[in-house]
Amino acid sequence: MPIRKEPRLLRIAVVGAGPIAQIAHLESCRKGRNTQLYALCEAAPDLLARVAAIHRPQRSFTRYADMLADPQVEAVIVAAADQFHVDLAVQALRASKHVLVEKPMGVTVEECERLRDEAVASQLTLQVGHNRRFDPGVIHARRFIQDRIGGLMSAQLWYYDSVHRYTMTDALQPLVESSADALRPPGAPKADRRRYLMLAHGSHLTDTTRFLAKSEIVQVRARYLHRFDRHCWFVDVAFADGSLGNLELTITVAGDFEEGFRIQGEHGSVRGRLPLSWYHKTGAVECFSTEDDLYTRPLGQDGHGYRQQLEGWADTILHGKPQLGATVHDGLASMRAMAAIARSAASGGGWVELETVKGGV
Repeated sequence: MPIRKEPRLLRIAVVGAGPIAQIAHLESCRKGRNTQLYALCEAAPDLLARVAAIHRPQRSFTRYADMLADPQVEAVIVAAADQFHVDLAVQALRASKHVLVEKPMGVTVEECERLRDEAVASQLTLQVGHNRRFDPGVIHARRFIQDRIGGLMSAQLWYYDSVHRYTMTDALQPLVESSADALRPPGAPKADRRRYLMLAHGSHLTDTTRFLAKSEIVQVRARYLHRFDRHCWFVDVAFADGSLGNLELTITVAGDFEEGFRIQGEHGSVRGRLPLSWYHKTGAVECFSTEDDLYTRPLGQDGHGYRQQLEGWADTILHGKPQLGATVHDGLASMRAMAAIARSAASGGGWVELETVKGGV
């Protein structure tokens, strides 16, 4: 049955009418039980007109400053290119708007630190678009790890992008409108595939690792291989509590898409396999406890992580509920992890401390 709207809706404006806005955020704003798509801002007038005709925001803007000046706008989703994330988010915070910024939060440690400082000073709610945190299976795994597993022994996590990924997404996603006049960052950043893939996919892997682990990543050492026009990172992880970790990021694999994890603890273990997000299906997660020698496996009715992350964000803003979504501190920590992985891989695979790393990937 249709989602029932709550009496109080968060009035959201989306900046950027590109693929992620069209595929994820605009629909999610309209569907969310506590969200309203109030405004859309896009610099390309032809793209704005076509996307607005589909999603019907109350107001449309070609100038970001004009949208931020509208007192009815309560919150802004930053759905522009990665290189624009921090500047657009800072402008929104300075205009007293709450922010959801797509992942990665930024492209360097320094600019993420700048955004952290702005968000903390503003006392507004900033959330980073790591939608996997709202997968019912991942939530079940996190609760089990926090409450029942005891101390951690090891954590293995992986992210495999499939050679058939775009065939699958073309079948699942709506047709995306485009424009020759859309703003693009200088320097063709996607041309550096190694860097682009770490930011686009490594941000998922590092955030899920931090969300599930019971302590912070303090050091990494990484190896990188480019072969068969594919990219692979193997990463050893040292956690603050002494537990061991291993991450693998492979783009692409000759098989199905998969995000997954295996976590071993004092009183139990967890394993999970997450499908491509666009299926909106709960991940297959099992948790085993030595307390009762039983596995638990949630059957999530609703795996629409993009909508649920907006609902969680709105719950925090409107009702003061705890923030399940990634905070500005989480976004910075993920950037540090990716930068450290890049430094280690580029320098022969030695250990790199996250607290010392600067720059980007």
